Parts: sequence; C-alpha cells; structure tokens
Amino acid sequence: MPMKICIIGLGSIGCRHLKNITKILCSRGVSYTIDALRSSDGPLQADILQLIDTQYTEIDSLPSDYDVAFVTNPTRLHYETVLNIRKKTKHMFIEKPVFDRSDIDLSALELTPENVYYVACPMRYMKVTRYLKKFVKNNEVFSARAICSSYLPEWRPNTDYRDTYSARKELGGGVSIDLIHEWDYLCYLFGKPDFVYNLKGTYSRLEIDTDDLSVYIGKYPDKLISLHLDYFGRYQRREVELYIQDDVVVGDFIRNQIHFLKTHKTIDLSEQRNDYQLNEISCFFDMIEGKAINHNPLDLALQILKLTKGEPD
Repeated sequence: MPMKICIIGLGSIGCRHLKNITKILCSRGVSYTIDALRSSDGPLQADILQLIDTQYTEIDSLPSDYDVAFVTNPTRLHYETVLNIRKKTKHMFIEKPVFDRSDIDLSALELTPENVYYVACPMRYMKVTRYLKKFVKNNEVFSARAICSSYLPEWRPNTDYRDTYSARKELGGGVSIDLIHEWDYLCYLFGKPDFVYNLKGTYSRLEIDTDDLSVYIGKYPDKLISLHLDYFGRYQRREVELYIQDDVVVGDFIRNQIHFLKTHKTIDLSEQRNDYQLNEISCFFDMIEGKAINHNPLDLALQILKLTKGEPD
C-alpha cells in the first residue's frame, strides 16, 4: 500500500516540505499519495499541483486513514488542527512554533503514545550546529552569546511586512516567537537553563504592534547565556559565540562557518538552505520507520515555547 500523506497548509514552507517529501520518498523507493488541505481552492503553481493527488478545503472532509500529516498552516491554527486530525492520521510533523500559546494541556489531545509527533527544528540539522554539538561535548564553555538580527521588511520580497503575521499581535507575531529557532538550538547544545530573564518591547520605527526586540539571559549552574533578537538590524547576523579557556569560537549560521578568533582558524561548512531541510524530512521518516528517536516531541517543543515567552516551566 502506498504511504498516504496529507499536507495542511500550502504556504511557502508547506510547498518546500511537499517537494522535499517527494524527493526523499522517491529516493527510498517508497510509493505514496499526497493530499492537501487548503484554506481556499485557488490555483496552484504547476510544479506544486502535479505533486498533489486530492485537494480539500474542509478538515471534516479529510479521509481518516493517513499515515502522516504535515501541519504547516499558521501557528494560531496548530492546536485546533492537531485536535481535529489526531484520529485521521498516525503520525504528525508540526511546523514551529508548535502552538501560539503555552498554556496547553497535551493530555487533552489524547494522542497515541506509539505514534510520532515531531515539531520542526531545522537549525539542529545545519552543519554549523552539528559541529558545535560535538564541540561543546568535548570543551568547557564558560559563557555563550547569541544574536539573530535582521530587517523585517526584507524578509519576504514583494510582500508588505506590515501585513504579515510577524507584524501583527493578533496573528501571534513578534520577534520572540518568530525566532524560536535560537532558543531551540541553544537548548539542543546546552540543555535548558535553570531560569531565564527576558526583556522585550517595540523600539524601532517599524510599523508593527509586536515586539521587535527581545533580550534574554539564561542562567545555568556553570555558565550564563545571552541572546539578542531583533527585527530592525540592517546588517543580517545569526551567530553564537562560545567562550572557552583558550579561544572564542563563533558559529556563523549565515556564512556556514566556524571561526576561532584567537587562533585565526576558520572552518568552512558550506551548504544550501534546502540541504538541512531535506535532512530533517529524511530524519522524520526515519523516526516513523523506527530508525531514529524523536528528539523534538510536543512536550519538549512546548517547554521551549514557554522559555521564549520568559515563563517558568
């Protein structure tokens, strides 16, 4: 029997996942069908349309025998979507952030324990992150400083930034949640901090009503970690600095490089964005096949969401 898949939401990330799913399954010789649940039945690009078997616009119309569902619709709809499809599919891949609020009782979803419910965390699959994961295992880190700074109006070409969810509080936007990737990879590298201090607000001249700056300090038994997030940086930066005994090590996620500032050594870890996105989809199917452990289940993703909100767990 072909693997039966449904993608819920065909925005840019949903379309990316759709293409990557077909690449991975074709390379593995797995037969499949892919349906799509969309908010409208408007026209799709030809390359997307040819990958879809059946389109639906109502969740109640979906069949109840899917092997996998990809939840890639807006974050504010995730909880309702998971609730409504949990009996229609065995496994789920849920885009980050997992939900738009953190006061969720996961037991109320009545999910099946033996099924895989995975929340996206693509930065863990980047070569820079994987290098740093091995590095921190073998080196004592006294402190870390991370930053993700970029200019929101340049995020989505040909789109007015003021109309995006990032700019609108009622849609669940704001730099703290938008850039949840940062705390995800920091917790992946160092574990969860004992507690977190967070200050955030709107400080730039961007025409938004969400926080455009968020600054954290995470306290660990043996280190402090600081994190700076903003929407208004005119020079794009996405880096983490590790302070060790003999050097300062910088992971540059934009240029895909590791820099050792004291010894002037640079390691080039070149890759394209879709390389690590493909790796994540591949690993997800490994989880379904029992070949890999689900390293970002719903409960962990919810803990990181609380952390980004500066809430106690």
